[in-house]
Amino acid sequence: MEDNTNINMNVEQDTENLNEILLVRRQKLKELQQSGKDPFKIVKYNVTHRSNEIIENFEAMDGMRVSAAGRLMSKRGMGKASFCDIQDRGGKIQIYVRIDDLGAEAYEEFKKYDIGDIVGVEGVVFRTHKGEISIRAEKVTMLAKSLKPLPEKWHGLKDVDLRYRQRYLDLIMNPDVRKTFVLRSKIIKEIRRFLDERDFLEVDTPMLNTIQGGAAARPFITHHNALDMDLYLRIAPELYLKRLIVGGFEKVYEMGRMFRNEGISIKHNPEFTMMEVYEAYTDYKGMMELTEELISTVARNVLGTTKIVYQGQEIDLTTPWKRMTMRDAVLEYTGIDFDSIKTDEEAREAARAKNINVEGKLTKGEVMNLVFEELVEEHLVQPTFIMDYPVEVSPLTKRKPDRPELTERFELFIYGREMANAYSELNDPIDQKERFLQQVRKREEGDEEASMMDDDFINALEYGMPPTGGLGIGVDRLIMLLTDSYSIRDILLFPTMKPRD
Repeated sequence: MEDNTNINMNVEQDTENLNEILLVRRQKLKELQQSGKDPFKIVKYNVTHRSNEIIENFEAMDGMRVSAAGRLMSKRGMGKASFCDIQDRGGKIQIYVRIDDLGAEAYEEFKKYDIGDIVGVEGVVFRTHKGEISIRAEKVTMLAKSLKPLPEKWHGLKDVDLRYRQRYLDLIMNPDVRKTFVLRSKIIKEIRRFLDERDFLEVDTPMLNTIQGGAAARPFITHHNALDMDLYLRIAPELYLKRLIVGGFEKVYEMGRMFRNEGISIKHNPEFTMMEVYEAYTDYKGMMELTEELISTVARNVLGTTKIVYQGQEIDLTTPWKRMTMRDAVLEYTGIDFDSIKTDEEAREAARAKNINVEGKLTKGEVMNLVFEELVEEHLVQPTFIMDYPVEVSPLTKRKPDRPELTERFELFIYGREMANAYSELNDPIDQKERFLQQVRKREEGDEEASMMDDDFINALEYGMPPTGGLGIGVDRLIMLLTDSYSIRDILLFPTMKPRD
């Protein structure tokens, strides 16, 4: 009981202290406003250099007059001279502030500034006696008053949930987080550069779809009032992009947000970034070469190496990567040879013998895919292409000419996670319509992830689509890999979160 009392007293004391700080900061703002120096009325500040520019080019800039701006992160001293650090997009730089340089009145005002305030600094670049590159301030201007204190300096922002909810604080307090999101931007830029240089055309297709299609996933449904009809947030852009192939755009890609109304985990967010690439006159093997070249090039150009470490595991992205059929992978890791299995029931029994829960009347192909997902994926740590998926789980893929029960499809696995999915795209409108009808029957049986009939897509195919290779890459998962991020939330600026009560 005594411990609880002490805890409650400490909480109350902390609340009182915080309330006092908030009142003091608001009072400081009021005084600034009353003296005609309201920082919120300043609309522009001329910044000549960022902190990293000054530090990286010090030899050339020593003695140069500069103007910098950023958030006040620390203050030391407070006699007739003070040191402080300001943080901008490029990092931190030290500011040396003296009463002799600013004047007594301006210096007194500066002394009232709080950690967290946004300030502008005009002054001269120099190096202190201790060797730290700094700016000797000649003028300091308050640009925005911070009315709330930043998290305590030494403990920082450690609450993971709070970091995701208040990403702005996370970015202020955690330099590694800022670095991750800078890397994210560089990775995406490099992906685009790679494809643009190979003459792919970037396009935009609708996010609001009249039907659900392009992947097996539960959609988000919304309602358009003017049309008085339900629309689906896209789960994949595939069917639109293949219409463009029909239209004569022979090499296209799209990178953007997809939406799937499914679970949330370290690998899944309801909205995520995906890229799909389509190229006429090639097949899934052409997409395989494109995939390994793209990812290895991005790693080399952004990180400077193709040998990375993810969660303590060394991953070698040097090409070429391992290639295995699904049948061979299942045989290697489970001992089940699906080529020797003749019936669906025999396949189901083989899976049950491995303690896999087989529900319903799954076909042999569906069972092989289930066994692969349950028992094999986790072993695929180094980059591995798994090829030749059963036709039952590949409704948009060409069959293998010599094995019509299988398709010309691969998935890429790294660290036991699917990173990419690619097909020799089905361009036979008659076969495609039959596969859609199979998906429709599945929906009627209660499968909410099954595709709907897309009559217009069939119509497009009937005009003729050339042999085409298609590729989808989970951009967020790739970024997780290249930034050594444990959770997808670590590489999304604003992950989906349930509001706090």
